[in-house]
Amino acid sequence: MSESAVERARAFTREVVQPSVYAWEASATYPHDAVRDSGLTGLFVEPADGGLGLSFPQAVDVFEELGRGDAALAFSISMHNAVTTAIAGVGDDALRERWVGPLVSGEELGGFYLTEPHAGSDATAITTRGTRTGDTWAVSGAKAWVTLGGVASALLVVAKTEEEPGHRDVALFVIDAADPGVRFSEPYRKAASDFLPITNLELDNATAHLLVPPGQGMTAALGAIDVARFDIAAISNGLHAEALDIAVRYTSERSVFGKPVNAHQGIAWALADVATELEAARGLTRKAAELLGREGGSVAVAHAKRFGPDAALRAAIQCSETLGAYGWLHDYPLARFIALAKMLQVVDGSAEIQRIVIARDLMRRHSD
Repeated sequence: MSESAVERARAFTREVVQPSVYAWEASATYPHDAVRDSGLTGLFVEPADGGLGLSFPQAVDVFEELGRGDAALAFSISMHNAVTTAIAGVGDDALRERWVGPLVSGEELGGFYLTEPHAGSDATAITTRGTRTGDTWAVSGAKAWVTLGGVASALLVVAKTEEEPGHRDVALFVIDAADPGVRFSEPYRKAASDFLPITNLELDNATAHLLVPPGQGMTAALGAIDVARFDIAAISNGLHAEALDIAVRYTSERSVFGKPVNAHQGIAWALADVATELEAARGLTRKAAELLGREGGSVAVAHAKRFGPDAALRAAIQCSETLGAYGWLHDYPLARFIALAKMLQVVDGSAEIQRIVIARDLMRRHSD
C-alpha cells in the first residue's frame, strides 16, 4: 500500500506538477482538479473510509516525492490530509457524513487555521472566540496565513471558548466556508507559488460544529502541528534531493577547461557536502516518523523541522551556483526552490521555535 502511494506521488510530481507549475504560477490558479485526481487526498484515513491508511513512516517517501515538484503545493496537500484525518478520526456522525467522503476523494479540500494577526509563534495568545447558544456554536475572530483561503471548504479553526486569558478553554471547530459569516481577504503576494492562495480570514458569528471540546483543543492543535512539521521535513528533503539531482546531472553533462564540471574538485566536494546533509536530514525525518505521537516525538520532529529546511536552503543555493547563470533561469527550478526553502523554514514553526522545543527538552532532561 505504501509503495502504491509513493508511486502515485512520484507520477503526480513528474507527470503533472513539474510540467505545469509555471503555468499555474502565471495564472495564479490553484490546481484543485489536479490535486483531486492525484489519489493523495486521504493518506492517513482508514481504507474503510476510502483512504490509504498510511502510517507516518510510510508517508515519509510520499512527501519527499511531492517536495521534488513544488513545496508549497506539497504543503497544501499535507494540510488537507491533516484536516481530513482529524474529521474522519474524531468527528461525530454529522461531521463524518458531511465531510469524510468529499475530503477523502478530494472533491472538497480542508484547511487548518490557528495563527492570528497578533499571535504568530505564540499559539496560546489567540483570541478567536467560539460561543455556544443552546446546541449550536458560532465563531468570531480573525486568522492570518490562511492557506487555501477561498479554495478550502472545510475550515478547521482553533478558538477559545471563554474570556479568560490562556489556553485551557481552547476547542477545535469545523466551519463550512460557504457560511455567510466567513470572509477571505485577497491572497498575499509571495516570492514563489502564487497559485497557492494564502489570505486573511474574518469570522463573524460563523456557524461552527464542535470537533474537539474545550480543554482539549490546544493539545489536539499542537499534535496536528507536529504532524505538519514532520511532513514539512520530508517535503524539504524532496526539494533538497531534486536540487542535488539537477546539479549532478548538469555538471556531469557540461564541460569546462577540458573536463566535466563536476570533475573539478571544488564542485565535486560542494556536491558531496550537499549529499551528506541530505542523508542527515533523511535520518532525522525517519526518526521523527517513528516517534511521532509517542514519548519524545515532539522533540524528534523539532530536530527534523529545524535541520531539514535549513539544509534544503543551503542545497538549493549551492546547487544553483554549480549551474552558474543557468541556475536562475526557468529552465531549472533552483531559483524557485530557494524561495520555497525559505517558506519551509518558517511555516508551522520557525527554526527558532524548534530550537526552543529542543532546548526545553534538554533542560528538562538535565533537571531530571
